[in-house]
Amino acid sequence: MLTPVKDLNSLREQLGAEGVEFLMASFSDMHGVSKTKMVPLAHLEHMMAGSELYTGAALDGVPQDVSDEEVSARPDPASCIVLPWQKNVAWFASNLWCEGKPFEACSRNILARATRKAADLGYVMNLGLEAEFYVLKDSAAGAVPVSERDTLEKPCYDSYGALDNLHWLSELVDAMEALGWDVYSFDHEDGNGQFEVDFRFADAMTMADRFVFLRMMANAIARRHGYFASWMPKPFANRTGSGAHYNMSLANPDTGENLFTDPDDPRGCGLSKLGYQFVAGVLKHLPAISAVVSPTVNSYKRLIKQGSMSGSTWAPVFVCYGNNNRT
Repeated sequence: MLTPVKDLNSLREQLGAEGVEFLMASFSDMHGVSKTKMVPLAHLEHMMAGSELYTGAALDGVPQDVSDEEVSARPDPASCIVLPWQKNVAWFASNLWCEGKPFEACSRNILARATRKAADLGYVMNLGLEAEFYVLKDSAAGAVPVSERDTLEKPCYDSYGALDNLHWLSELVDAMEALGWDVYSFDHEDGNGQFEVDFRFADAMTMADRFVFLRMMANAIARRHGYFASWMPKPFANRTGSGAHYNMSLANPDTGENLFTDPDDPRGCGLSKLGYQFVAGVLKHLPAISAVVSPTVNSYKRLIKQGSMSGSTWAPVFVCYGNNNRT
């Protein structure tokens, strides 16, 4: 894990000392796929100033025509991560700019605006993510689980499923730990070949960057073992879909106190008045939120009332709330 630095010269020196040769000015498209240009370390300053341009019309979810001005990536130096599986490369999360101002369709810019609004109100927005994904291997029968024993009708929390995949799971968890992410559990999930890795929450921007990087890292580690990782919401019609369950809270910026909790909540959900106000806002805007958090046709396939495997979809289909409500 890199030591925070105050200037680009110090950052370049630190990266050079760690053997970094190339930099990634990275951002995500509508599908969460990481996009980048590779930049030699000697051009760090130019990259940080937005030297790398991208044609928006060539990207999914970017509302541009081929004749429009190109967007530029302006990396956030605080997001820098040296790739654990390829240590001569460093990754940066970037904000997209266009025509001299932040690009309105950039998801990182949108999140930055939201967190600034929270800060203006005196809050820090914290976010924890439950990362679910499939790791599979190719066979004559198509994509199948890594373990031949992974055939249970209800495989959630299966010990053999976890142990048979520990060779690549442990490599992923070790890499996350080396980055200081504090993994506290991982397990076999509800679908054959499906897994979940849980790690400590952080402020919303940091967690969003980590999740983007985690998807890339899981894919790279799976490929090293001859497998592939799928982060599709619903890769199989007859298996449980994968989610990225959000655990959200607002905190006191000075003390870190979670402002959503109230042990004396008369409704029994343990929420404060502020927590219920937050829930009410989510419920009110849920139709619009659904378009953002379920942006693809494959996402829609999870939003059904009746589930597979365990009988549950683990995805919300009603505008409602409740204590431990998992619809």
